[in-house]
Parts: sequence; C-alpha cells; structure tokens
Amino acid sequence: MKNIQANIKHLRSLRQFSQERFADELGWSRSMVGSYEEGRSEPPIDRLIDLSNFFNLPIDILVKNDLRKATDSSFIQIGSQRVLFPITVSEDNEDLIEIVPAQASAGYLAGYADPEYIEQLQKIKLPFLPTGTHRAFPIKGDSMLPVKSGSFIVAKYVEDVSDVKNGRTYIVLTKNDGLVYKRVYNFIEARQALQLSSDNKTYEPYDVAIADVLELWEFTCCINTQEYDEKELKMSSIMSMFQDLKVELEAVQKMG
Repeated sequence: MKNIQANIKHLRSLRQFSQERFADELGWSRSMVGSYEEGRSEPPIDRLIDLSNFFNLPIDILVKNDLRKATDSSFIQIGSQRVLFPITVSEDNEDLIEIVPAQASAGYLAGYADPEYIEQLQKIKLPFLPTGTHRAFPIKGDSMLPVKSGSFIVAKYVEDVSDVKNGRTYIVLTKNDGLVYKRVYNFIEARQALQLSSDNKTYEPYDVAIADVLELWEFTCCINTQEYDEKELKMSSIMSMFQDLKVELEAVQKMG
C-alpha cells in the first residue's frame, strides 16, 4: 500500500485540516495520523473503511492510485461514491482535450483512471467546444460508417450513465470490450443494460450491462484524418449519410 501514506496527507491537505483536527474528525489519535502519513505503519482495514467513509471514496482508489496530482475537481460524484477522474488544464486554467492515440487505445482500459497515464497523453485546445470535459478517441473499423476508420471522435464526459439520450452516439468504455463507438439506447429500467448499435447494419446490436460500463462520452464532433473518395461525395451518398444521422440533425434543429 505504497500510495496510502501520500494519499492520506494529500487528502487531509485538500480539506485544510491539521493532523490534530483530522484525527478528531476520524476519532483517531494525532500520533496515528502522523504514523500513517510518514509510512511508519499502515492503516488496517477498519481504518481504511474510516478513510473511505470520510472522503466518500472507494478503498481501492485510496490504495491503488497516487492522488497527489488530483485537486478536488479531479473527483466526480457517481451515486454516493466519488471516483478519481483525472483531467488536465493549461497554464490559463483552461480544460485541455487529451488525445488517446490509436496505437495506445488498447491501454486506455488499464490507464483511464490513472493520472500519470492521462498526463502523458498529447493535448489540444478546441475553443468552439461546449462546456464540459472532453477527450478525443480513435475510431477503428467500419461499424459506424460514414465515420472512417482512423478518424477521431471528440466526446464530452457523461457523469451519470442513466442520462444517456436514446439514439445518440457515444464512446463507451467497458470492462470486456475496452473502447467502442456506438449508437446507444437506454434499457436500464427494463434490463439494467445499454444497447449498443452500429450504423453499419451488417453488425448486430448488443447489450452491455450497466455494471460493465466504466465510462461514457457523448459525441461532440468528428475529426476526419483521411481524404474522401470521389464516390463518397456523390449526392446520393451525402443524402444517405444525412438520413443515417437524422437523430443528430433533429437535435441540432431543436437547438437552433
């Protein structure tokens, strides 16, 4: 539990508590707090439970992650628990968009909650984006045509999975499949699942249990990295594209 001593000190500092005040809040002794922060001893499970309840953070987050680079805004509320959500900001305190590279997208499943992993990602600024935390994800395959393989989807983080809008497209991070880009339908009430559907109808829709959904990001814009072929720019193709994306178009008209 090499992270716990630094995490206790950092989280206490975020609350601006002295060791004595922190000990009083937890019902510990001040010497116990000092011992844990200095690494002279490790908190047993009952003390870890105290910390989890006090900071409203899961025990595995406290033990497995180095939280020293996180500020209070680096945590998000999910139900009654707050979980680590690392973001990066510029020197002007502007949110930056982290780019998940195609060659490293498989590693996102292991690193999505790790501040060090997020920090090493390349970053860009897109001033036209709406408010919220955004990230850019690489797209592979042909399941979401006309979005080309090799494109990047810039998407906005969705804090509550139950807020999913039927028929909109999302980047979904799941325990078993990693990152996928699909059109999503809410079946949480009916069967505790989201249905993920491809725009390329040769692929069958499938369910993902809510318990297996780690992150959900709503489509904001697409950055195409390849030139379109002449045949793809024919009017029939464009009309077909608009028809397939009618849900997004209707949403834009409502906003206008």
